Amino acid sequence: MAVFTPLDAAEVDSWLARFDLGTRTDLQGIASGIENTNYFLTTTKGRFVLTLFERLSAKQLPFYLGLMHHLATRGIPVPDPMPDRQGRTLHTLKGKPAALVTRLQGRSLLQPEPVHCAQVGRWLARMHLAAQDYAGTQPNLRGLAWQKRTIAQILPYLSADQRALISAELAHQTDIAASPAYAALPRSAVHADLFRDNVLFEGDMLCGIFDFYFAGVDTWLFDLAVALNDWCIHPESGEFDAARREALLDAYLAERPMNDAEAALLPDALRASALRFWTSRLADYHLPRDAHLLTPHDPAHFERVLRRRIAAG
Repeated sequence: MAVFTPLDAAEVDSWLARFDLGTRTDLQGIASGIENTNYFLTTTKGRFVLTLFERLSAKQLPFYLGLMHHLATRGIPVPDPMPDRQGRTLHTLKGKPAALVTRLQGRSLLQPEPVHCAQVGRWLARMHLAAQDYAGTQPNLRGLAWQKRTIAQILPYLSADQRALISAELAHQTDIAASPAYAALPRSAVHADLFRDNVLFEGDMLCGIFDFYFAGVDTWLFDLAVALNDWCIHPESGEFDAARREALLDAYLAERPMNDAEAALLPDALRASALRFWTSRLADYHLPRDAHLLTPHDPAHFERVLRRRIAAG
């Protein structure tokens, strides 16, 4: 993520001394993303990611750290939080909540093929099933309540056409969320941000899913829609690539078939996903925070996606 809080080697060395993970050999800031401060930290005993949390509170963080550990122990390839000598995984560094997790192998693929999308679908379904018995409870912090508050703040920055679109879609999603069909959707803790840059591959094999700090209890259908709207589209138009969409969906359904309510509401979930990320990108663009190495994502991308999903019906 963007480096909001610069660290020097001496600060990290002093903090690292509470772990049995050796001594630092390398420290590099990570320039991508817009939420937390992240560093690659290499020690004499392994490779890790050090995160300082810029928005999430110490009260919220046990949900995320616990979810990652829960999934890791069930064979899902996710970062595992590292305990210190007292068994604690949540720490403080430079006055911010902090955690150290294992660094996964592989690299992100920004131009995936159907074979990669199938891997994403398969592991997403397995992750949903593995999360069923996770005891942590926390709502999706970027759900409808957050969207309503944020849209009210960004409306003055939008054109009349954009204001009409975002307000109408918010009303539509509010109606859907109040429906009996929506109440029938299975849910658990979900990733909620499974974009191309949050998955790692070695060749055609998925070997890592990371960045769980937008996770929350939400429907599995929404989580699936987030993945479909990123992995299976042509970014320049927002249109689906049929082969990639089919590969991801088929692989997901082979592991975890959808119920009737999910099948009926998938088009609406795709719209909900587009609305959520259009809203957050508009907020990042119009209501920015200071940060080193920070580049906000283009809000127009998910406006295009939302218009495509509405037009598709």
